[in-house]
Amino acid sequence: MDLNSASTVVLQVLTQATSQDTAVLKPAEEQLKQWETQPGFYSVLLNIFTNHSLDVNVRWLAVLYFKNGIDRYWRRVAPHALSEEEKTTLRAGLITNFNEPVNQIATQISVLIAKVARVDCPRQWPELIPTLVESVKVQDDLQQHRALLTFYHVTKTLASKRLAADRKLFYDLTSSIYSFACSLWNHHTDTFLQQICTGDEAAAANSLERTLLSLKVLRKLTVHGFVEPHWNAEVMGFLHAAFERLKQFLECSRSIRAESICRDRLEKTIILFTKVLLDFLDQHPFSFTALIQRSLEFSVSYVFTEAGEGVVFEQFIVQCMNLIKMIVKNYAYKPSKNIEDSSPETLEAHKIKTAFFTYPTLMEICRRLVTHYFLLTKEELTMWEEDPESFTVEETGGDSWKYSLRPCTEVLFIDIFHEYNQTLTPVLLEMVHSLQGSTNMENTNAILIKDAVYNAVGLAAYELFDSVDFDQWFKNQLLAELQVSHDRYKPIRRRVIWLIGQWISVKFKSDLRPVLYEAIRNLLQDRDLVVSINNLGIRLQCVLFFLNVCLPVDDFEFRTDQFLPYLESMFTLLFQLLQEVTQCDTKMHVLHVLSCVIERVNMQIRPYVGCLVQYLPLLWKQSEEHNMLRCAILTTLIHLVQGLGADSKNLYPFLLPVIQLSTDVSQPPHVYLLEDGLELWLVTLENSPCLTPELLRIFQNMSALLELSSENLKNCFKIINAYIFLSSSEFLQMYAADLCRSFCELLKDITTEGQVQVLKVVENVLKVNPVLGPQMFQPLLPSVFRGIIDGERYPVVMSTYLGIMGRVLLQNARFFSLLLSQMACELGQELDQILGNMIEMWVDRMDNITQPERRKLSALALLSLLPSLNSVIQDKFCGIINISVEGLHDVMTEDSETGTYKDCMLMSHFEEPKVTEDEEPPTEQDKRKKLLALKDPVHTVSLQQFIYEKLKAQQELLGEQGFHALMETVDTEIVAQLQEFLQGF
Repeated sequence: MDLNSASTVVLQVLTQATSQDTAVLKPAEEQLKQWETQPGFYSVLLNIFTNHSLDVNVRWLAVLYFKNGIDRYWRRVAPHALSEEEKTTLRAGLITNFNEPVNQIATQISVLIAKVARVDCPRQWPELIPTLVESVKVQDDLQQHRALLTFYHVTKTLASKRLAADRKLFYDLTSSIYSFACSLWNHHTDTFLQQICTGDEAAAANSLERTLLSLKVLRKLTVHGFVEPHWNAEVMGFLHAAFERLKQFLECSRSIRAESICRDRLEKTIILFTKVLLDFLDQHPFSFTALIQRSLEFSVSYVFTEAGEGVVFEQFIVQCMNLIKMIVKNYAYKPSKNIEDSSPETLEAHKIKTAFFTYPTLMEICRRLVTHYFLLTKEELTMWEEDPESFTVEETGGDSWKYSLRPCTEVLFIDIFHEYNQTLTPVLLEMVHSLQGSTNMENTNAILIKDAVYNAVGLAAYELFDSVDFDQWFKNQLLAELQVSHDRYKPIRRRVIWLIGQWISVKFKSDLRPVLYEAIRNLLQDRDLVVSINNLGIRLQCVLFFLNVCLPVDDFEFRTDQFLPYLESMFTLLFQLLQEVTQCDTKMHVLHVLSCVIERVNMQIRPYVGCLVQYLPLLWKQSEEHNMLRCAILTTLIHLVQGLGADSKNLYPFLLPVIQLSTDVSQPPHVYLLEDGLELWLVTLENSPCLTPELLRIFQNMSALLELSSENLKNCFKIINAYIFLSSSEFLQMYAADLCRSFCELLKDITTEGQVQVLKVVENVLKVNPVLGPQMFQPLLPSVFRGIIDGERYPVVMSTYLGIMGRVLLQNARFFSLLLSQMACELGQELDQILGNMIEMWVDRMDNITQPERRKLSALALLSLLPSLNSVIQDKFCGIINISVEGLHDVMTEDSETGTYKDCMLMSHFEEPKVTEDEEPPTEQDKRKKLLALKDPVHTVSLQQFIYEKLKAQQELLGEQGFHALMETVDTEIVAQLQEFLQGF
C-alpha cells in the first residue's frame, strides 16, 4: 500500500466508518477489514492518528484499528504478520513525540505502545525505555504528561508477564530505572506540596496527576521488580518514606475544597499509596516484616484514634483496615505449633505483632469497632425505614454493600477476635453485661449501641461458644426484646432475630425452637402489632432468618414435628409477604424460604399451597424481564411438584409451558433457565401418574439439547429414562428414530461417562420393551457387539455392553440370531466363530460387571443358549457354568431355619414401602420401577431353578454319557459348589 496515494483513500473510508448511516458505515467497515492484512495499512493509520488537524472521531477510529491490528498481526507467527521492516518504522513513529492533545486518544496510544512493548521490549525495541525516561524530563507539561502516561502503561504491561525469562528481563529493567522512578516521584510530590502551600490549586492538580502516574510506575516496579526487595535500600527507603508522604497528603486534604478536581486526585493518590503497601505485603510478606510496626501504628492511629478526625475518608479507612487484617491473618507470620519448625522470619514477624497488639490496644480497637464503626448511620436507618427492601438487598450482598465500610469493619472484627479471642472475649462480655435490663426508648444512642454490641456477639458466635449461655440469654432477655412493640425499638427486634440466626447453628437447644417459631410468627403478623407503622423491615429480617439458618437441608437440629403446628400460619404469612414486596431480589428471598419450607415438610404442605399455586402464574408473567426471579420460581416449582407428588398433574396447564420455554434452546431465556428447567422437567416426569399428550410434546426440545453436549447432558439422559419408564410404547413410537439418530451422533464424540449414559438408556429400553426395543435401536447394536468381541478396554463400558447383549440374548433370542448373522456377514467370519468369540470374551470379562443384577442377567443369558448340540456352545460350556456358579454366589442366601438356599433377588408382589418421617416418600417413578421389576427375569426367574432346568435339558439331549463328558470339562471345585447350591432338586 503506497503511503501517499493510500492516505487519502483510507482517510475517506475512516470518515465514512464514523457515520451514523448504516448504508455508509457497513461498506466502510468491510473495506477496512479487507485492508487489515495489506502491507503499509498500519503506517497509513499511524500518519492519520498523529495528524492533530484531522477530525477527532476519525483519529480515534484509526487508533482503535491500529491497536486491534497489534493484537492480530504483530507477532511473527501470526497469519498475515506485519513485516519486520514495517514494524521498525511503526515503532520509531510511535515514540517520535508525545504531544497528543486529546486525553482519550493519548490513553489509547499509550496502551498500544505498551502492547508492542509486551512483544518487542527490550530485544527488538531497546530504545523505548531510554526515550521515555528522557521524555518525562522535558519541561513541556503536555509532553511530560503523555510520556509519563506511556511510561506507566509500558511498566504495567511488562510487569504482568510471568515466564521466567520475562521476569528476569523485568528485574533487569527495574534495576536500571528504579532510582530515576523514585526521584521522579519525589520531584512531582514536592512540587505539588509547594503549590498547595502557595494556594495554587490549579497547578497543584496538574502536578498531582503526575505524582499519581509516577506512583503507579513505582508500584509496579516495587511489587514486581525484585526477587527479595528487602535487600534493596532504595525500595525500603521508598516504602518507609511513603508513610510520611501519606501523612503530608492527609493533612493537605484539610485545605482543599471537597468538590474540587484536586481533592478527587488527592484521594486517589492516598488510596494508591495504601495499594502499594497492600500489594507489597501480599507478594513479599517477609520483606514486609520491617514495615509491620510502622503499618500498624499508622493504620490504628488514623482509624482508631482522634488523629484521623477531619482527614480520613471511607475508602482510606477500608484500605487501612485491610492492611491490619492482612497482617493479622498472614499465614507467613504464624508460627507452627512446634516453634522449632518455624522460620526465623516468621518468628520475628510474630514477635512484632505480639508486641504491638497489647491488651490496651486490642481493647481500644474492639471498643472502637463496636461502638463507632458498627453503629447504624442515620442514612442506614432512614433507608431501612423508608425502603426496607433495598436495605435488605444491600445488606445481603448488594454490589455497593460489598465495597462499603460496614462489611469491612465486620470482617476485621471477626479476624481480630479469632486471633485474640482470649483477650477480647472478656471485653465483649463486659459490653453485653452493661446492656442487660430495659433500655431507655428516648435514648437513641443507647439503642444503637445495643444493636452494635448484639451485632458483635453474633459475628463472634463460634468464638464465644464456651463463654455465653445463649439458651439462658434467649429465655431471660432476647425473647422479651422481640416482644417490645415501641417504634424506636424496631432496630433491636431486627437485630435480635439476626443474632438468633447466627447462634442457632452454634448453640441453641432444639427444645426452644417452638418458642422461637411462635415469636417469629408474631413478628411476621404485621397487622397484629400494636403500632400502626410499617414493620416490613422486621418481617424481611424474619425471612432472612429462615433463609440463612433455620431451614437449610444440612440443619440436623430441625425437627418437622416441632414446626408443623406453625406450618399453616407461617406459610400463609410468608405468602402474603411475597405478594406485598415489589423488588425482584426480595421476592427471590421470600420464594427461596417458601421452597425450603416445602422441601422440609414435603407432602404435608399439600393443604396449604393452593394460594401459592394460583399466584405463581401471575408472578411468572410479571417477571418476564427478570430471569433470576424466574429461576427462583422454577426452584419453587421443583419443590412444589415433589411435595404434591401425583397431584402435581393439576399444575400442568401452567407447569408444562414453563418447562417448554425454559428448555427451548431457540429462546433467549434458556441461558438462565435451562438448568432449573431441566430439573423441573425431570421431577415432573418422576411424579407424573400418566403420560399426557402435552407432556409427550415437550420432548421435541430434547433433540437440540442433545446437540449442545453441555454439562446438562446427564439430566437429559435422566429425562429420557423417565419417559421410558412412564410410557415406553407411546414415547418410543414417536421419538425412537430421532433418539437413535441423536445417539449415533453423540457416540462419535463423547466422554466415556457420556457413552455409558447413552448405553444405559438403550439398556432401559430393552428392559421395558424387550420385543420392540432391539428393533428400534438396531443401528446401535452392531457397535455394542463389536465392542464385546474386541474386548472394550473400559470396564464400565464393557459392563454396559454385556448388560445390553444379555437383555437381547435372554429376552429376544430371535433378534439375537439375526444380529449374529448380520455381524458374521459384516466381519466376514463364520457364524459359530463369532458366537464363540463373544462367549469367550463374556466369560473373560465377567469381572468388569460389578452390579449383582447384571451379573445374574449374564448367567441367565448365557444359560439360555442351553440345551444345545452346537459344538461351539459345548466347547464354551465350562465358561458358562463358571459364570453361573459365580452368579449363584452373588444372589443366593442361606435360610438359617431350613438350611436351604434361596435367590435373594426374586420379587413376587408389589408392596407400598413404609416411609418414616425422615425418609422421602416414593415417587410415581419409583413405583413404576418396582412394577417393572416384577416382569424382569432378573427378579422373577430363580437362577438356581434355571440352572437346574437347563442342565437337565442338556443331559436329556446328550444322554448320560455325553453329559458326563461335558461336565468333566468343568473344574471339580466348581462342580462341587454347583452341587451344593442345587441340593434338593
